[in-house]
Amino acid sequence: MPNPVKQFKSTILILLVLSLLSFSTKAQEKQPVDYVNPYIGNISHLLVPTYPTVHLPNSLLRVYPERNDFTSDLIKGLPLIVTSHRGSSAFNLSPYQGDLKNLSAVISYSYDLEKITPYSYQVYLDEQRVDVDYAPSHQSGIYELTFEKDGNSYIILNSRNGNLKWDGKAISGFQSLGNKTNVYIYLETEQKPEIVSVLKGSELIKGTEAEGRDAALVIGFKKNDKKINLRYGISFIDAEQAKKNVAREIKTYSVKEVQDKGRAIWNKELGKILVKGGTESEKNIFYTSLYRTYERSVNISEDGRYFSAFDGKVHQDGGSPFYTDDWIWDSYRAHHPLRVILNPKEEGDILNSFVRMAEQMPNFWMPTFPEINGDSRRMNSNHGVATVLDAHVKGITGFDLEKAYQAGRNAVMDKTLAPWSGKPAGKLDEFYQEHGYIPALKDGEQETIAEVHSFERRQPVAVTLGTAYDEWCLAQLAKSLGKTDDYELFSKKALNYRNLFNPETKFFHPKDADGNFLKPFDYVFSGGQGARGTYGENNAWIYRWDVQHNIPDLISLMGGSAEFTKNLDDMFRQGLGKSKFDFYQQLPDHTGNVGQFSMANEPSLHIPYLYNYAGQPWKTQKRIRTLLKQWFRDDLMGVPGDEDGGGMTSFVVFSQMGFYPVTPGTNQYSIGSPTFEKVTIKLDNGKTFTLLAHGNSEENKYIQSAKLNGKTWNKTWFTHEDLLAGGTLELQMGPKANRSWGLEK
Repeated sequence: MPNPVKQFKSTILILLVLSLLSFSTKAQEKQPVDYVNPYIGNISHLLVPTYPTVHLPNSLLRVYPERNDFTSDLIKGLPLIVTSHRGSSAFNLSPYQGDLKNLSAVISYSYDLEKITPYSYQVYLDEQRVDVDYAPSHQSGIYELTFEKDGNSYIILNSRNGNLKWDGKAISGFQSLGNKTNVYIYLETEQKPEIVSVLKGSELIKGTEAEGRDAALVIGFKKNDKKINLRYGISFIDAEQAKKNVAREIKTYSVKEVQDKGRAIWNKELGKILVKGGTESEKNIFYTSLYRTYERSVNISEDGRYFSAFDGKVHQDGGSPFYTDDWIWDSYRAHHPLRVILNPKEEGDILNSFVRMAEQMPNFWMPTFPEINGDSRRMNSNHGVATVLDAHVKGITGFDLEKAYQAGRNAVMDKTLAPWSGKPAGKLDEFYQEHGYIPALKDGEQETIAEVHSFERRQPVAVTLGTAYDEWCLAQLAKSLGKTDDYELFSKKALNYRNLFNPETKFFHPKDADGNFLKPFDYVFSGGQGARGTYGENNAWIYRWDVQHNIPDLISLMGGSAEFTKNLDDMFRQGLGKSKFDFYQQLPDHTGNVGQFSMANEPSLHIPYLYNYAGQPWKTQKRIRTLLKQWFRDDLMGVPGDEDGGGMTSFVVFSQMGFYPVTPGTNQYSIGSPTFEKVTIKLDNGKTFTLLAHGNSEENKYIQSAKLNGKTWNKTWFTHEDLLAGGTLELQMGPKANRSWGLEK
């Protein structure tokens, strides 16, 4: 007779195998967008790193739930467009059932069952008992609102400062964003409203047009209209263009149909990089980081036209879309270099947009912080020249190199170098041109320079180092353009960082106008709030390495490779020096600490790769893996600090792939330690570049040997030309460092 025990065990085994096969099949069915978790980083230790943004790649329309922070119990209406990376909704939509005496321009809702993907937003307004389903297109969006309660259903549409009117078929209007910039809306519903009223405060008034602060219209529907579908277009040109945008993009009232289109668009974009191996969490981190890099810049061309806040006019784009909302101080380091690889045509259009901005502004200066309503000139330096050089040396076209160079040169020479300022060059700049550094104020010395912004400080070390890098970029561009005199001029000025190097301490140290190092001086805490009196957001330990363009010289200044490496080690081991409360109260951007290193701010991103330049690449491999594991996780607190629309997460994308552009403006990528066993990059030229990490695992993080296209490779870098040619970089991984690998120059 058959043994029942054996039969039972066999049945269990078969079921287990089938279950595992089913799980494996389901895992294989996941597409890149399914790994995106927009909630990663929505909470942090101090700052607000990320928002769960719903949008299509680099599109004009972006939305996210408007709340004070992730843990807020209420959301403020439903969003229609967020006009900047960290802005609030320009228009607001509030569904409502109940006593009309309780209406307000924006209703705050208790909510539940929220689900966000890059291409969809669902939420349940539990006290109002309304199901919300949403999908974005490029310049338009669609909502489906399902009301559960009996009674009439209402929708309140709000413009915080503008105009709204009902024409019998749709609502159109605008909201002012400042600097003569408006955002326009055209909104129509599938179900015809029964009533339309103006809301003034909490009072309904007969009328079809509202204007001014919190301009609001209320549209009411029949009792049996339990489901309200609406679609809308957004424009920066006018309401008529907004109408055209929604008519072009959304020809249905089916939210699912628009979501399906959005999902396909995201999968195509994210699928340009395919990864194998690693954990599910590591894939979530990777594809979420890649999704973040498409939040900015935004393409604001509409049917071949665009409104430019840089001159307040509507222009024809001539077939090259206009991009803005690009915080270049944050994005030049890794975000733009990543776009050079994945979206070379669009990168050319972005740089062409920079040139147009310069042409449209009163002075022909390269922008520094171009936003929807103009260049806010935030932070320090003029790193647009770095994006131009990096693109140029990597073969990007589509923009006028001569004009781009001239705009960058003017920004460095004719505009003040004072941070957060758009004024012409003045006394501070005259001093820099003569002495080669920005002078620091002594303790107690009052600011007298007019070009320094009223709420900012000089940031003398940060500005000197950043400008030296910009001048190196100008030198390389001048050489390429055959401008010999400029090449020689800017090549000399590119060494100005030496003027602030203290040979005794091996730090970049602020000097006063007399050429004396400020003393006494604390490399952690001197400089006041945000260290802005001397550095900028980060302290001296971070700016110690801010010579991306001449790392061999920095090694020499510090006394050679051994001393350079020791100083790197010391940074990761040096304590905060005060309590966390006191440290972060003064340096709120200097978070994500490992010793004095800050993983949370962009000037730090290249630092872990510097061991490669000093003959100890195994320390880069160890440090990259450690930092990724410590600070970038698949959870709400999985980003250590400000994630500026791709500025920081581009570092994650590069580092998880296994390489990083330490010096934008050169063609080299520095090799780290890949997270995955296989990375395949689909290039715009039809070729693929593959990185294989044989035996890769959490323990096997050290490179034992390497081959590039089958040939032994003992260098810690490869070139952009190697990447564009396709082929394969093979790494053999192991649990302990091979200290003889990667020593070839």
